[in-house]
Amino acid sequence: MNLSEHFTYAELTRSDSAARLGLDNTPPPDALENLKRLAAFLEQVRAVIGKPLIISSGFRSVEVNRAVGGSSTSQHCKGCAADFRVSGMTPKQVVDLIVKSKLQYDQVIEEFTSWVHISIPNKPEIGPRKQALIIDRQGTRPFTG
Repeated sequence: MNLSEHFTYAELTRSDSAARLGLDNTPPPDALENLKRLAAFLEQVRAVIGKPLIISSGFRSVEVNRAVGGSSTSQHCKGCAADFRVSGMTPKQVVDLIVKSKLQYDQVIEEFTSWVHISIPNKPEIGPRKQALIIDRQGTRPFTG
């Protein structure tokens, strides 16, 4: 099932950890509605980047999130976040393009120089925080481009 033109339910709920551990990663109805909003937003991100996004993580059930060591407040559990890479671009380049765009992201994070985390607000009526961060072995700090 497509959630948007380029993003499917399967790719935004796929979890190698869930499959390996036999955990259910089916989003509840509220998270599925958020995934639809997220997919629409990811279309905007794709347009800004000008290349396909390779999704590595979208929705995570609480159990799956715990299994992968995710934050207990992760927006992945609400269907409001995705981790991705872009072929031929560094995460820093991707985050820099997003920060310089007019995209209404909640958070965009360059994580461990390996992937980009992006999220939307948990509810449509909440305004985006527009936080841009770096997370690596040195800790968490603002993204400075």
